[in-house]
Amino acid sequence: MLLSVDGPDFTLQPGDLTVTRPWQQHRVGNPHVPAGRLYWLILDVEVRRPHQSWKWPSWLVLSETDLKELTDMLRHNEQTVWRASDELRHTFQRIARAVETKSQGRNISRLTLHLNELFLRVLDMCRHSGARLDTSLSSSYRSVELFLAELASKLSYLAQEWTVPRMAEECGLGVTQFVRHCKQFTNVTPLQYLNNCRLDAARRILLEQSGRSVTQVALDCGFSTPQYFATVFGHRFGCTPRESRENRSRKS
Repeated sequence: MLLSVDGPDFTLQPGDLTVTRPWQQHRVGNPHVPAGRLYWLILDVEVRRPHQSWKWPSWLVLSETDLKELTDMLRHNEQTVWRASDELRHTFQRIARAVETKSQGRNISRLTLHLNELFLRVLDMCRHSGARLDTSLSSSYRSVELFLAELASKLSYLAQEWTVPRMAEECGLGVTQFVRHCKQFTNVTPLQYLNNCRLDAARRILLEQSGRSVTQVALDCGFSTPQYFATVFGHRFGCTPRESRENRSRKS
């Protein structure tokens, strides 16, 4: 079956293990999922951005050294698909059986045991993989970079009422650090970047979706009024939104 993570597609084979982090967009199937069996585990380590410190649950009893090594392995390398060992695959199957046979919470101890075994197996897998670690993957700069990429690609993000403090909060950073990273990455202020993303998205929609009105496009892209939208659109592209659409129609 197909797995997509941050764009690239992977063809999963029986026995493959996949690892995704909260900030990675992923999808199984394209769009359908063929007949098969998937085992998966979602564990909240209280992070939403790459630079944030992971907080493992108290029931994980790996030693402090092993847990730090596992954390570094998973934070500083974003390999998506791994080839699972027989032992790791069997551990997932034991977890599944424990879940399926639960009775009034009496399987909690067994689940805890198998989950600890699972993460120990994952650590062994990482140790023997030869994967190269990159500490920049967990930097605050990368958290801002990913957020800005989401602004540029998600219309639902552009339509929200953003302020600089709210942008910084979304990245898990203070305002000063966020603004500094944003200027390093885009060479403009956060609100200027947001406005540019909104204008680029609006222009693209105007040209590709002729059935949508200029007013609807303006509101969908986060502009408060069509009048303000027309003004900033003209400053950016040298024509009105309607003229941009008409020029494209004449060229076609």
